[in-house]
This record gives sequence, structure tokens and C-alpha cells, in this order.
Amino acid sequence: MSARSAAQERYATLPLPSTADEHWRFTDLKDFDPDSFSLNGTRAVDRTGGMLDVDAAAVAHVSEGGIDIERAPDSITFEPLESHELLGTLVGADEKFAAHNAAEWKHGLLVVVPRGVVVEKPLYVRIANSKEGGALFWRLVVVAEPESRLTLIEEYASASPELSGYSNAVAEAFVGQGAKLEYVSIQNLSPETWHFASHRARVDRDADLDWVAGGFGSKKGKVRIENDLAGQGASSRVTGAYFADGSQHLDYDTLQLHLAPSTTSDFAFKGALAEQATSVWRGMIRVAKDAQKTNAYQENRNLLLSSKAHADSIPGLEIEANDVRCTHGATISQVNRDELFYCMARGLSRSEAELLIVRGFYQEIFDRIELEPVRNALQSALESRILAR
Repeated sequence: MSARSAAQERYATLPLPSTADEHWRFTDLKDFDPDSFSLNGTRAVDRTGGMLDVDAAAVAHVSEGGIDIERAPDSITFEPLESHELLGTLVGADEKFAAHNAAEWKHGLLVVVPRGVVVEKPLYVRIANSKEGGALFWRLVVVAEPESRLTLIEEYASASPELSGYSNAVAEAFVGQGAKLEYVSIQNLSPETWHFASHRARVDRDADLDWVAGGFGSKKGKVRIENDLAGQGASSRVTGAYFADGSQHLDYDTLQLHLAPSTTSDFAFKGALAEQATSVWRGMIRVAKDAQKTNAYQENRNLLLSSKAHADSIPGLEIEANDVRCTHGATISQVNRDELFYCMARGLSRSEAELLIVRGFYQEIFDRIELEPVRNALQSALESRILAR
């Protein structure tokens, strides 16, 4: 049996997750049927613009119609993914949506930066749902060989704000010894698109992963983010910002897995919710028995802009080693009424006052983002959403 056939069988066998499952307790999929979306692609690749304006060394556009490589430097591999020895080694077919991706993906990207090569400008890929009622399955494999350095940006978007669809993505990143990967993943899909994604990275000895995640669109779904700190001295930093309004529901399930000694992870996610929007963050720091001298931190902060918005924040620790430093924090709070009154008493409208408060709430997150175009795009997306309310 082929790998795809096995994945298809696995997908058919696994039930759709329900609120009886612990990791889906706050995300109800009863109105979702993944098989109701069309797998037929459009003839042309969608190339409409996204929210990022990046001076990139390599550019790829992806939609149901295929993948179009616009440009790429000769020193690296930046090409459509067909097969690779590392494909499926981090994200397999052990859960419903990962199995669906493994069975159905057609368009993917392989990025390999050879040993010692430093790519000065970012590599950019835009994944666009462009067919009404369509399903887009996306697969990404990134390999940063030892002592290399690169920045990769992927942006999920919809061809129109009214488009409904199903987005299913898997990204696997391998950061070799002494290498550094800056990985940016921004989701800005239409509010009628279901989005499910599994992103997982393995970081080897003395390697560094700097990960930025942004969530502004989609209707409902779940995004998994996992860092495997597999080599001594490996480090990862994950910075996340999300905003939801209307009836949007965002769900993040994150894992910082420390497998080797003297590893470091730093995770900070902040989100603001308006109207009837809801969010879930479930974060786990897991330290293996041999991962002594681990230093791990995670935090999730939520700001509610209405009395009907709701957030669930669930941090966790599983520690088998005895010489570690692991801390976590989570908060959920309403906008401070005194701050709101103070701003409005000085002539600001309510939306302008909220914008000022939310901007201050996110500032710590924005300060962690090194790439200016990404930082500016996230700030602009946030501000435009608040002012449009």
C-alpha cells in the first residue's frame, strides 16, 4: 500500500474530533464536513497581492491551480515539492487533519539551504484559497543545513473576503547544527474559510529558530505549533499575535519539546478579541528526562474588547528532568474602563481609544519581531480591523 493510500485509509478511519476529545474541548466542529469541499483546482494560479510587501530573494504563488515559482537564487533549492527523504518525518498521519493532508496534498514547496549559505533576503510564499467552496492542501518542507541562515515567510490568504473554503496545511522545518531559521507564518484567510494546520520544527545542536505566527482570518479550525529542541544548546523563540471579531474562533495548540540538555525556548502569544469572537490556546512545555539545564518560558495574554468575547487559556508543564527552569503565565482581561474613559475624555472616539490601548497591549510582541515589513504588516492589519468596527 502506498503512503498516500495508507493516509487516505487512516483519514477515513479516524473520526472527526469532537468536544469529548480533550484537545478539542472548546472547538466544536459539528457544522463542518471536510468532504463537502471540492478538490477540483482552477486553471490558473492566483497571484493577487497579500498583506505583506517584502523585498524577497525568492517568491512563490500557490492556489488550487498549482504553484508558480516567480524567482529564486541559484545557491539554494526553492522548487515544487514532489518527494523528499524528510517529508512526513515530523508530521505524519496520526490525527484526522494531518492524515487528510497526507492523502490529498498536491501543491508543496521544498526549500533547502546548503551548508554555510546565508540568504540575505527573505524567501516568500503566498498560499491563496481562490475557489468558492474549494479545498486547498498545502505542504512545506524547509531544510536549513548546518551553519546556514535563512528567513522564510508564508502567508495564507483568500482571493476575496466573501470566499468560503477549506484550508489544510502542513509545514516541516529542519534546522541543522549551528543554523538559524527565521520562520514567519501569517494567516489572513476570509472569515468563511475553515483552517487547519500543523507546523513542526526540529532544532539541532546549537541551532536557532525564530518563529513568528500571526492569526487574523478564518472562521474556525485549529493550528498546531511544535518545536522539538533535539540537540544540545538548541534554542527557539515563538512570537504570536492574533485578533478576531464577529463570530471567529481561533484555536492554537502549542508544544515546546525539550529533548536535549541546555536547550532554551521562549514562547509569547497575545490576542485581542472583539464582538462574539472566541479563542483557545493550549500550551505545553515538555522536558525529557535527559534534558537537564532546560530553560523554558511560555505566556499567553488575552484582551477582551466586548463583554461577549471569550478566551480559554490552558498552560501546562510535563517535566521529567530535575535541573530545569520552566515558567508559564496566562491572563484574560477586559479593556480597562478607566483607561478608555481617560482617552475618550481627551477627544478620541471609542475606536481610536481602543486602538491606542490595544496598540500598547501588543507592543511587547511587536518589539520581538525583527523583520520590519512583518512587524509593520501585523500592526497595520490589527489597526485596520479595530478602526473598521
